[in-house]
Amino acid sequence: PSLDGSTTMTLTLHDTLAGGPRPFEPIDADRVTMYVCGPTVYNRIHIGNARPAVVFDVLYRLLRHRYPTVIYARNFTDIDDKIMAAAAEEKTSIGELSERYAAAYDDDVRALGNHDPDLAPRATAHIDDMLAMIGKLVDAGHAYAAEGHVLFAVESDAAYGNLARRSLDDMIAGARVEVAPYKRHPADFVLWKPSTSEQPGWDSPWGRGRPGWHIECSAMIDALLGKRIDIHGGGRDLAFPHHENELAQSRCTHGDPDFVGYWLHNGMLTLDGEKMSKSLGNVVRVNELLEHWDGEVLRYALLSGQYRSQLIWNEALLEQAKASLDRLYGSLRDVEVIEPAAPDPAFMQAIEDDLNTPGALAALHAIAAEVRSAEGSERIAAAARLRASAELLGLLARDAEAWFRAGPASGGPTDAAIDALIAERQAARAARDFARADDIRDRLIAEGIELEDTADGTRWRRA
Repeated sequence: PSLDGSTTMTLTLHDTLAGGPRPFEPIDADRVTMYVCGPTVYNRIHIGNARPAVVFDVLYRLLRHRYPTVIYARNFTDIDDKIMAAAAEEKTSIGELSERYAAAYDDDVRALGNHDPDLAPRATAHIDDMLAMIGKLVDAGHAYAAEGHVLFAVESDAAYGNLARRSLDDMIAGARVEVAPYKRHPADFVLWKPSTSEQPGWDSPWGRGRPGWHIECSAMIDALLGKRIDIHGGGRDLAFPHHENELAQSRCTHGDPDFVGYWLHNGMLTLDGEKMSKSLGNVVRVNELLEHWDGEVLRYALLSGQYRSQLIWNEALLEQAKASLDRLYGSLRDVEVIEPAAPDPAFMQAIEDDLNTPGALAALHAIAAEVRSAEGSERIAAAARLRASAELLGLLARDAEAWFRAGPASGGPTDAAIDALIAERQAARAARDFARADDIRDRLIAEGIELEDTADGTRWRRA
């Protein structure tokens, strides 16, 4: 049973390393650990960057529903060549720039309904941990120093390539492999690289320098969660080379092939058939979307596709998400008392099947239909199941009336102004001045306010 006493199905997760779904069996059921690669903080994030944040927040909620303790870590990469370039362009320090955009990232993903992770480490706070891990790899013959660099020797690791399911030669072809004369093998990757006097750097046994990207996550996981963790997540574009290199580093440092129990990777967002990326310039930033759409609409849209599949992002997807949320909230609008309850069994069957969020959303709509058709205590019970189920997706957290009264950041008439006009309209109708009542209704419609006359009076919503 789960923590609330409800019966749970078997949670299955698609493990990239295994190549398919596996029943989830944590290393320690009393302490489940999950690490997700967070952003490199040099700019505001686009909606594609937000997909893993939302997907793994749902998994975090589900794990907390099932297990007494879940430790979720999501890092910030705050030392990187892109950060250095952006800081130089803005004539500020990398510390100021990275902290500014880390705070902006937190604001953006919170607006999408995400919980904060338990741990949000910065790479620069773990330089000593990285140096210690690099030293162990050098001592074990898995890494070597060359011209101020320290590189991981991929040929020293017989299992290298298992995560990507490709041979070493196949991985080199067309991959992001930096050609350098000091490498023993073209696929050897940087653990430590030299810094000039103008660049940020730290003292090390191999000279003043800074870490490579891949070693950062391995060292932070080791320092904060342990030598083995249950789940490692991130976007599919990180599976190779980033996660492949992480796996190699940690496996060779500790001599343990089971560094991660389950590797999970979400699919990409596409805009007009192309992957959304900053380098292509076809990005839609979260903070810009929030000026026109409620964060819950963005969240619903991100969950409308199964997390491993590609998701096509467009205006129609957002309009559909808004209409779907209106239906769900509408079913709760006249339910005055909702008691705590366990999630719906059909919903749980979907969400525990490798986070089948489309199936879980369909289950929410089926429960909402029950709420609309039922009466009395049965209606209240169905509404309670709807709320409890939706909470695991991070949806329907607000009062239904507040949902319909919420408007975009771009503004509109205030609630008080709308209520005053509705009261004026009611007075006009009572005086049989129907022309005046219709004028007020038309004025509100022009302002994007829709009215609904019910037996209990007039209620309104922002269109």
